[in-house]
Amino acid sequence: LMLDILAKLPSGYHDLFMVMQSVDLADLVSIETNESGKITVSCSDPAVPADESNLAFCAAKAFFSAAALPCPGLSIRIEKHIPQAAGLAGGSADAAAVLFGLDRMFQTGFSDRRLIDIGGTIGADVPFCLLGGLMLAQYTGTVLSYLPQLPFGTIVIVKPPCGVSTAEAYAAFDTAERVRHLDRQGMLRSLMTGDLPGVYSRINNVFEQFIDVPERVVIKAVLHRHGAACACMSGSGPSVFGIFEDPCAAEEAAKELKQSFRDVFLCQAADHGCAITE
Repeated sequence: LMLDILAKLPSGYHDLFMVMQSVDLADLVSIETNESGKITVSCSDPAVPADESNLAFCAAKAFFSAAALPCPGLSIRIEKHIPQAAGLAGGSADAAAVLFGLDRMFQTGFSDRRLIDIGGTIGADVPFCLLGGLMLAQYTGTVLSYLPQLPFGTIVIVKPPCGVSTAEAYAAFDTAERVRHLDRQGMLRSLMTGDLPGVYSRINNVFEQFIDVPERVVIKAVLHRHGAACACMSGSGPSVFGIFEDPCAAEEAAKELKQSFRDVFLCQAADHGCAITE
């Protein structure tokens, strides 16, 4: 709902201010042990890398290192529903699911804080994806604060066909001559007092100042024409979301957008991150 970058840290990471809301668009991650001694990843989407660069693989490797346990052999299967390279933390959600699942499979009993610390070594969005709900994420994404859950309506998410590299997005910030920072304190006041119009008016993403997504203007125009309370790019893009108080209006917006875009999703806010499903 808000993404601002305060500075680049000496470590190379960035000092972030992110107000994040989980939605019910989710991948399904299945984990099985075997006797191979190796970690393998497979995915329903052939465009997703299934090698050591996959964040789910990185999460499994980080877990066994943190737990000081040998890996007996692991098969990770990802049923993909969150689009790749969409600014929707799909890879981070898969990594979080692996940490969440392995902690239970191997009964390590890691605290949320321990899992967050491990997740933070994998990616800035992994800690949030572990806990979910409505949260403020600060520093490198590892400083998390719960916010009061608000009655957001139906959320329409549209991913244009182009992809945006997160690394390239941050590099664009680093080389930008001028950055207009966001009304962070105003957003927090509105969130804490339940002022939904105030929240909607402050939803913003600093990346929109220097990430060029040609379809963004068109998508926002359709969302606003159908009565969206707000429209904004998610994460490092290119996906754009709109929040609707009227679910019928959201459905009409999605129907029109599906005429031009393949990846259009109707979602609801979720009050949790990873969960075990039977």
